[in-house]
Amino acid sequence: MSGILETNLKSLPFLHRGKVRDIYAVGDDKLLVVQTDRLSAFDVILDDPIPNKGKILTAMSNFWFAKFGHLMPTHETGLHAVDVVAADERDQVEGRAIVVKKLTPLGIEAIVRGYLIGSGWKDYQKTGKICGIELPAGLQEAQQLPQTLFTPSTKAPAGAHDENVSFEEAEKIVGADIARQVRDLSIQLYTQAAQFAATRGIIIADTKFEFGLDDKGTVHLIDEILTPDSSRFWPMSSYQVGMSPPSFDKQFVRDWLETQGWNKQAPAPRVPQDVLDQTSAKYAEALRLLTE
Repeated sequence: MSGILETNLKSLPFLHRGKVRDIYAVGDDKLLVVQTDRLSAFDVILDDPIPNKGKILTAMSNFWFAKFGHLMPTHETGLHAVDVVAADERDQVEGRAIVVKKLTPLGIEAIVRGYLIGSGWKDYQKTGKICGIELPAGLQEAQQLPQTLFTPSTKAPAGAHDENVSFEEAEKIVGADIARQVRDLSIQLYTQAAQFAATRGIIIADTKFEFGLDDKGTVHLIDEILTPDSSRFWPMSSYQVGMSPPSFDKQFVRDWLETQGWNKQAPAPRVPQDVLDQTSAKYAEALRLLTE
């Protein structure tokens, strides 16, 4: 099994290559966003692609947008990616690309936490807080939080690290009204998605959303949503408090990288094929459980 590390479309103007997505212009008001099989771990892009990852994430995002897109304006246009590229380029975009409205991304990422894990757990161990939010003493790793938390971060360019900020700081970055809209929409979306996922045997421990503005200043949900790249998905059957559960997401690769003595600076270690294939299988299993 192999994967697509980057696309090379000639029929559309190339705009940007991000950590995972390649972006092209479609006229003046739309974008083609292609989900490659690149994987970013600890904000470093790995040299080895995850087979089929882009197609799996695109299918999962499309599922969630169809299910919850009525809650808020989104970036969707209804156009098909294969219809906006040359015929000989369709294999680069089929099943892994979407045509979206051209919006102005906000300068924050909207992170929602339902469980005490990852950087939140490390923060809590040191300070008794997550991103400055006071929590009760005695909580354990992977325990469900007493309340769902909104903990925004800055958006860093490729190769740099996102930084957690307080809600007050987020208000300064995007404005108080927009910050409140983003917080409320993010918590609503996470809560409803987590409730649905639980009926399919999946715990969504945390996730991040991105939002953008149109020329009228209306907040839109953009990017991918509720995928194994932007969330922690845990199988309910093996979940227990006090330990980091096995996951359906890129945590599998993160855990392998943590054993390599890597300083988390580029370049990342080369990832063995069996780790890549097992990660791909985990993504596919999450998609199957959620959508079948």
